[in-house]
Amino acid sequence: MTFLKTLGLAAAAASLLGASAWADTRITYKSAKAGSSYFQMAVQISEAMKAGSDGAISVTVEESQGSVQNVMEVRARGGDYVFTTPPALVGLAQGGRAMFEGKGDPAFDEIRALFPIPSLTMHFVMSDSSGVTSFADMEGKTILLGSGSFGAREGAKYIDMFGLTDKVTIADVELSNAVSALKNGQIDGFVTAGSYPAPNVIEAAASTGVTVLSLSPDQVAQTKRTELTIPAGTYAGQDSDITTTSLPVVAYTTSKMDDDTAYQLTKTYWETKAQMAGEAKWWDGVSVDMLSNITSAIHPGARRYYEEIGAPLTDAHG
Repeated sequence: MTFLKTLGLAAAAASLLGASAWADTRITYKSAKAGSSYFQMAVQISEAMKAGSDGAISVTVEESQGSVQNVMEVRARGGDYVFTTPPALVGLAQGGRAMFEGKGDPAFDEIRALFPIPSLTMHFVMSDSSGVTSFADMEGKTILLGSGSFGAREGAKYIDMFGLTDKVTIADVELSNAVSALKNGQIDGFVTAGSYPAPNVIEAAASTGVTVLSLSPDQVAQTKRTELTIPAGTYAGQDSDITTTSLPVVAYTTSKMDDDTAYQLTKTYWETKAQMAGEAKWWDGVSVDMLSNITSAIHPGARRYYEEIGAPLTDAHG
């Protein structure tokens, strides 16, 4: 057998092995509680990865109890682990601060970003019948905050921050009952945080008519959150853009993931995002401009893809 023929056979074998290796690429994606919008997003991403890679990448979705748990599990996971969390939590983990105080671990320094997903978006939703079109108008009204969620905590913070404490009545109703409570007049409005367009806001806008409040530039600055615009026409009866705040959320892995896998995950995500948006409009709210919300290193494999498409990167991205 000639050297060239031997070399050709070796190359062919290597190609087959490469294809086989890709076929065996399995990823665990840990996101949120089952039934939540973020769990639904995880399922969409799983399906998109399978379709976009022609079955080469298999993504298993795991239920999570929250972003802190997702970060903590980095300590025991391997290179197949992808998880979602706000960038701020990664900073806290790497600095051993707040809920990570006394729980620091070198593994946290190995966290690397892949791509942004829809942000947690604050919605202050007031019924048309309440006549409320600004935060000042909320005085004397009954508001549903829910309990235990980011939206409930953030909503309570804003009410206090904007001088409405003791000027509004907080309803003792579960957020899951917000739309029916709004319809029957039990409440004048509710606060919810989720990716936009939020299903409960869509339902409320279509069934009773609502105004989603905009924040002024000063109010946005007070919150110290990321400003976000909900485009006009997102909800029924919404004739103009809504300025609100958001908590960015990003999909992360660690440096244990090999560069080619990170590249393929990132590339497939962006190339199938439009298809996912056809099933759920919240994907329309994601763009490469949201890479600016990532405040730590991006995985080299993902960074390779962003450099190929000329996406805006910063020094913080590594």
